[in-house]
Amino acid sequence: MLAVSIGDPSGIGPDIIIAAWQMRREAHIPPFALLADAEHLAARARRLGIQMRIAETTIGAAGSLFDGALPVLPLESRFVDTPGASTVGNAASIIEAIDRAAGYVLDGEADAVVTLPIAKKTLYEAGFRHPGHTEYLAHLAGEATGREETAVMMLAGPDLRTVPVTIHIPIADVPAALTTQGILKNARIVHRDLRDRFGIARPRLAVLGLNPHAGEGGTIGTEDEEIILPAVEQLRQEGIDAFGPAPADTMFHPRARAGYDAALCMYHDQALIPAKMLAFDEAVNVTLGLPFIRTSPDHGTAFDIAGTGKARPDSLIAALKLARTLADNQARAA
Repeated sequence: MLAVSIGDPSGIGPDIIIAAWQMRREAHIPPFALLADAEHLAARARRLGIQMRIAETTIGAAGSLFDGALPVLPLESRFVDTPGASTVGNAASIIEAIDRAAGYVLDGEADAVVTLPIAKKTLYEAGFRHPGHTEYLAHLAGEATGREETAVMMLAGPDLRTVPVTIHIPIADVPAALTTQGILKNARIVHRDLRDRFGIARPRLAVLGLNPHAGEGGTIGTEDEEIILPAVEQLRQEGIDAFGPAPADTMFHPRARAGYDAALCMYHDQALIPAKMLAFDEAVNVTLGLPFIRTSPDHGTAFDIAGTGKARPDSLIAALKLARTLADNQARAA
């Protein structure tokens, strides 16, 4: 069973989960249980002109219901149905859905968490103190394990996996934020999860340079030789198949992509632009490094099309399927 949190109910999360469940047979979608407000979900289905069965249930009974009804694990409070206009009044239930989805996996009642998009601004207004979804899941994992958990973001598509070493910071702050130890920490987690969850026996990591031409021997910036190269050398000493720093502008054509299993990128857009260019509708946001599996669509709440029927479920369907595959691989590796 996969535990799915509804995300912001004013966005396209309800639209795409309804669409995914409708396609469960032809798209071979694995069973999931949705943390949501059943009345809100039914209202969204009516708005979309869709007739479907929605059944409130428990995590243990969800699997037997999945083929005939969308199984909903009800939240304590109801959502306000305002498609396209996120409201602070929904924040507590949005967080409850995430908490409970993670809890089911940590307790062994579900195999993976799949999260639908949230709007951080709305949660901040309600007092949410975490930078984002991923950091909050790392916090929940740390509370459960009693140790600091490091979450690593990966964009995974059919032809490319990329990992940004620095994420949501201004481009001007990237050089100061990059450290050899930070690259090493990310690379070790990526290597482990590619092996244990993706089932790749000997993962190959491409470590990209920061500057044009990977610094061109120090003539276009020194970070590549002073920060990135020592990390690559240390990884190789540890037996990890890594190479770099590699010029980013040469690493995303088909022949180059055949030479590695994941690319460690130095900043957000270096990782996300190629990932979304190659698989805008099918790429999946995967969180590595946590004691549970988490996947998510690679897009946001898309408030402007919520409730219109225009939202595509492709990335969510890919996220559900990848979560199932990663959980199965991890079980075999255990």
